[in-house]
Amino acid sequence: MPEIRAVVFDFGGVFTTSPVANFIAYEEANGLPSKFLGGVIKKNHHTNAWAQFERGEMSREDFDQAYAEETREAGHEVRGETLLSLLSLKTEPEMIDAFHKIKQAGYLTGCITNNFADMDSIAMVSDKNEAKQADDVFAMFDHVIESSKAGIRKPQPEIYQMMCEHFDLPPSSCVFLDDLGINLKPARALGMHTIKVAVGDVKPAADELLALLKL
Repeated sequence: MPEIRAVVFDFGGVFTTSPVANFIAYEEANGLPSKFLGGVIKKNHHTNAWAQFERGEMSREDFDQAYAEETREAGHEVRGETLLSLLSLKTEPEMIDAFHKIKQAGYLTGCITNNFADMDSIAMVSDKNEAKQADDVFAMFDHVIESSKAGIRKPQPEIYQMMCEHFDLPPSSCVFLDDLGINLKPARALGMHTIKVAVGDVKPAADELLALLKL
């Protein structure tokens, strides 16, 4: 196996809890079908309102209206602002601890995050103390690619290539962690090692990563 020299992380759902649990709670409280919110996000996932907002192609106000239209067409109107209010996350200490071990061992670290110009990954952390902790991690990455600034988002293959090119490494020398399988597939196809982070339990992924790196 080629020597691994860089570890690349998603941010939300990896260093923080996933918003999926919040989506489920909202759906249950409001009588919506299971996985309704995520289903609208996944439909036409390269061109829908969520994708455009993550690429910085749409304002927050326009997203609010566009997502309302998409959900209304799907059978239950939900404003975009309502969806954004559900992105209230907590940090995941076990993944943060693993990150510090990786940094101490001398590996390059990167972050590829789909986010919003008006609401970045750090802004989604609800507790002020935890937000500071998340901000500290974010500042320690050797390189960060944010969809809202790059104008490109996961799972577009080019975004993973951009990270490898920045580090001047072949994909086979990089590991990529994400909580969404759709985002892992292009990375794996390029030759990156991939680890899926389970929603609600980051420990198995953190353990798998440390074992892979023999830390």
